[in-house]
Amino acid sequence: MAKFIAPNEIFHGLGSLENLKTLKGSKAVIVIGGDSVKENGVLAQVQSYLSDASIESAVFSGVEVDPSLETALNGADFFMQEKPDVIIGLGGCSAIDAAKLMRVFYEYPDTNFEDIIVPFKVKPLGKKSYFVAIPSTSGTGTEISGLSVITDRVKGVKYPIVSHELTPDVAIIDGNLCKSMPKNVTANTGLDALSHGVEAYVSNISDDYSDVLSKGAIEMVFKNLVTVVESPENEDARQAMHNASCMAGMAFTNVWLGIVHSMSHQLGATFGIPHGHANAILMPNVVRFNSKVTDKYSNLAALFGKSTAEEFATEIETLRESVSVVGTFEQYGISKELWEEKLDTLTENAMKDPCTIFNPRKPVFEEIKAIYNACYEGTAINF
Repeated sequence: MAKFIAPNEIFHGLGSLENLKTLKGSKAVIVIGGDSVKENGVLAQVQSYLSDASIESAVFSGVEVDPSLETALNGADFFMQEKPDVIIGLGGCSAIDAAKLMRVFYEYPDTNFEDIIVPFKVKPLGKKSYFVAIPSTSGTGTEISGLSVITDRVKGVKYPIVSHELTPDVAIIDGNLCKSMPKNVTANTGLDALSHGVEAYVSNISDDYSDVLSKGAIEMVFKNLVTVVESPENEDARQAMHNASCMAGMAFTNVWLGIVHSMSHQLGATFGIPHGHANAILMPNVVRFNSKVTDKYSNLAALFGKSTAEEFATEIETLRESVSVVGTFEQYGISKELWEEKLDTLTENAMKDPCTIFNPRKPVFEEIKAIYNACYEGTAINF
């Protein structure tokens, strides 16, 4: 038997941020990253709507692009001071992911981080607070998922914390919040959404529910990503990408992801490559690798009037090029010497990543390493 999990409420559409007026509570802490949500007025708008709901608010800011364990612990300390009954993650993936882990430490102060990096070990949440996720980027799906990706900077490892307990209680999917995204962020996050749809579709525990959501999200990304990169003020395309991100997130949080993400997590922690960019480089060769054990990529190729996994991999490469995302790690600027120095550690950590469990083809060490090398050089694998 399968189970489908999603937030209790999802408000979506242009202007849906106003639904904050309907929240219940007395004190909210809003977790943000940098100054963008301040400068574009979104933070002030959120606080105004909370005030309309008679909810006081405080702000925890400064979450990094790749949120660290240290930041999550600092945020939990801030929560302990403010004692919120509403926690809001506002902004990009980093702010929302960090807020999820802050909530864990807030509700269970004695939590050992080493214990919860094991999948599905987060204790039941909701005794002190409920969680609202408001994304301002269209890609990660974290507003809908039971996943939080946190970097241990001491170890230099990026850990995906996996638990349905992390799934937000409320998600607000308002495309108006994405208009100020730079083109490169729009491209990278959009390709991230694509990777979520693709990996959920071929997950070894995928089902009818996840397949419909992931396939629909994939189609929407291909139809709208180039438009929002070239015409960022196009509201319909912005909302479509925001919806696609949420739908892909809804799919993968129920059937999880594969080795694109296992490998990408390590690249982000080691080289600082934007997550969606790393996914976009890895995806075509992972499609080729997995196609030896599943024919589901042919269903995705059919969206373009094609019939093979190779043709679908080529469509991904074409989209990637169309939004000006370079296609190899060498082009990204990683030296051959540094690459070779880090390669075995990257491979070892990717093998241990929880996402590897759900990949349709079980890889061995040398296969992961070969995929990494092919993506560094820009060659197509065939094994």
